[in-house]
Amino acid sequence: MVSPAPGDELRDTADGEWSDLHDDAFAELLSAGLVEMDGDGVFELVPLDEAHDPVDPQYDPLATIFKHGSVPGAHDNAIFALVAWYEARGLSWHETKERVIDWLHETGAWERGGFEEDSPREVLAKKKHVYEGPGNGDGYGWKNKAKEAKRVIDRHTGTNSRPESGTKRTARSN
Repeated sequence: MVSPAPGDELRDTADGEWSDLHDDAFAELLSAGLVEMDGDGVFELVPLDEAHDPVDPQYDPLATIFKHGSVPGAHDNAIFALVAWYEARGLSWHETKERVIDWLHETGAWERGGFEEDSPREVLAKKKHVYEGPGNGDGYGWKNKAKEAKRVIDRHTGTNSRPESGTKRTARSN
C-alpha cells in the first residue's frame, strides 16, 4: 500500500516550499484513487475515467455488497449499510436513493427477488429513517449491518469470508 506521504523526490520537485497543506492534498488524491505509484516507485496521476468513485465503497465488508449486490436474506442489512454509508459521505437523500436504486438493478439484486416491496423506490422509502436517524452524518451502524449482509452474500455465492483484521486462522494437520 502506498504511504499517504509523498517521498522526498516529489517534495523536492515542488515549486516552492512543501507544507502540511500539500501533504493533505496529496493524501486526498491518493484516497480518491487519482494518484498511484507505478512499479518504479513513481507517483502518477490516474485518468479520471479510470479512477474509482471515492464515494463508492472500496473495502470489505461494503465492497462485497457493492460489487455482488444483495441476496435474499441480506437485503435489509445491505440496503441499511449502503444508505448509512452514503449519508456519512455527505450525499443528499435524493443522491443516496438514486445510487442505491441503480445499484439494485446493476447488480441484479432486485431481479433476484426476496423483497416485500413492489419497487426499489418503495424499498428506499422505507429506509429513509436510516438516512435521517440518530448519528446523522457519521454513518451510524453501517459496519455491523454490512458485516451481517456480507456473511449472507458469501454463503449464497459460495465465497469464503476473510477473517476480520486481528483474527488469525490456523490450519489443522491430520
